Amino acid sequence: MYFKKIGVIGGGTMGQGIAEMLAARGLDVLLVEKTPERLEYSYSLIETSLDKQLEKWAITQAEKKLILGRIQKVVHLAELGSCDMVIETISEDLDAKKQVFAQLDQVCPNHIILASNTSSLSLTELASSTMYPERVIGMHFIHPVGKVDLVEIIRGLKTSDTTFSETKRFVEEVVHKKGVMVYESPGFVTSRMICLMINEALHILQEGVASAEDIDDAMRIGYQFQYGPLEMADRFGLDSILAALDRMFREFGELKYRPSIVLKKMVRAGHLGVKTGEGFFKYDKDGDRI
Repeated sequence: MYFKKIGVIGGGTMGQGIAEMLAARGLDVLLVEKTPERLEYSYSLIETSLDKQLEKWAITQAEKKLILGRIQKVVHLAELGSCDMVIETISEDLDAKKQVFAQLDQVCPNHIILASNTSSLSLTELASSTMYPERVIGMHFIHPVGKVDLVEIIRGLKTSDTTFSETKRFVEEVVHKKGVMVYESPGFVTSRMICLMINEALHILQEGVASAEDIDDAMRIGYQFQYGPLEMADRFGLDSILAALDRMFREFGELKYRPSIVLKKMVRAGHLGVKTGEGFFKYDKDGDRI
């Protein structure tokens, strides 16, 4: 299979990161959002991300122009029929994702791989909404996509060997990241482990053992994390962490997955982290800590 044009559905944080990374690797990207307004907003944030790299001399003005030139803005899924692979990155809503996959099944030739960037949902259930479940697979990128060289490749019950091997080749030879194979299980490997660590940090905060700043410093400096667990939660989105923990709690039925009360309060207050400018810490419009 030849990979040249990739569809990316959803222009949120992960969709932006995946689209930018693919375009930087020389691939043509069709970025899809529901409305022209949301599409323009997502595109502007990709441009902002490239401008920040430009300021740090990480890329040149010509490279920025090339990357943006490879990203085509699309509002209709029907236009993805010409893609060599489609990656869905919308919010973690099973019914919404199933609707997207059912539509893709109608417009994409049956040999085209349909991948989901889900961090915790069942690929088998997503694939059940299609006529060709053997071509559906999980491809979980980790934020920030451009800097983390790992992708979890998740097989659903009916994912074919060909779909898996071609996806692994795409991950390792085309986008040059390490692909790890994961059998379907709630939270897979990375989300399951990182959400548990974040939840434990929240319990420590709730118990008054240490401040948010000191909890993060202890893990960031003591264990060489790029971010502490609470800033990590802010960057992932507190609503996303809550949804993942709720789902794992329901699936496994074990108390260790029960979300912290602090997390629920923060989400109810609308303090979702970087995306709202405030979580456990405060952030500017570029996502930098204030």
